[in-house]
Amino acid sequence: MMNAADVLRQVAGTGYRFTTVTPLTHQRVLARRGREPGATLRDIFGWNLSFEPRAVPPELLAAMEHAGIVRRTGSLLRSTVRIASLGDDLFLHSAYPTVEENAVFFGPDTSRFARFIRHALDRHQAQRKPLRVLDVGCGSGAGGIAVARALAATGTPATIVMNDINPLALQYTAVNAEAAGVEVALAQGDALSAVESDFDLIVSNPPYLDDAAQRAYRHGGARLGRALSARIAAESLKRLAPGGQLLLYTGVAMVDGEDPFLAEIRPLLAAPAFEWSYAEIDPDVFGEELERPVYAHIDRIAAVGLVATRRPEAG
Repeated sequence: MMNAADVLRQVAGTGYRFTTVTPLTHQRVLARRGREPGATLRDIFGWNLSFEPRAVPPELLAAMEHAGIVRRTGSLLRSTVRIASLGDDLFLHSAYPTVEENAVFFGPDTSRFARFIRHALDRHQAQRKPLRVLDVGCGSGAGGIAVARALAATGTPATIVMNDINPLALQYTAVNAEAAGVEVALAQGDALSAVESDFDLIVSNPPYLDDAAQRAYRHGGARLGRALSARIAAESLKRLAPGGQLLLYTGVAMVDGEDPFLAEIRPLLAAPAFEWSYAEIDPDVFGEELERPVYAHIDRIAAVGLVATRRPEAG
């Protein structure tokens, strides 16, 4: 799939932009479009419509075929990946619908996560020593690349490690990082167990839903999907270097007006070694999930952001 970076570069050269939406919105748009073949690159790589070969420049179609990311259905072709834009960068991610266990999902949460990172690092002081950065559960690699962009803007060098338990996610990350010109190291495995030593910056956007199919990109485990986020928070706090920072973006199923995720991690954050802040980023996401029995007793699912810093003297 490394050849897919050439596809990204060619698509980027056209000025392509596409904001990836939720699966439900995507479904509604496709229903409105009917069986009409795709005619533009946004149709082909954004809405993931089937298309006639003439709809794509010959050089781009050849690059897609060389990368193995196009398949034929009758007289039409269909891309086996989608392309999302985030700032000036483009990201490969899985085709619609993302029903496979190893699907790599890029959606509105990815955009909120990147914005959360940018805001947190906006006042970062430039350093000469490279920061050691870890993106836990990197998916498409958007978080780590957002970090690279934010640190580069302040003149701070960084060595970036991208972690995911899903090998396909690391393949997409490698392609997206190559196209972005960001050097990364890949670490396959279960969160912090896949890497060694401490980090100056850890970012993570773990899955946080209670997914009936337990797909890796959606399922956050027990306790209404918050178990994985709680574990990553606990493990990350232990692996922060003095002065190091954790930026955790996740979602929480709110129960009777209370935040059970914050209640669970607050004792860890109360240690004298840490300074921290916590805020709701979006009070109501994935509202359609409330129709499922497992969520019958909750108020809403909120997107939240945790910023936790180990005090420099706490080494």
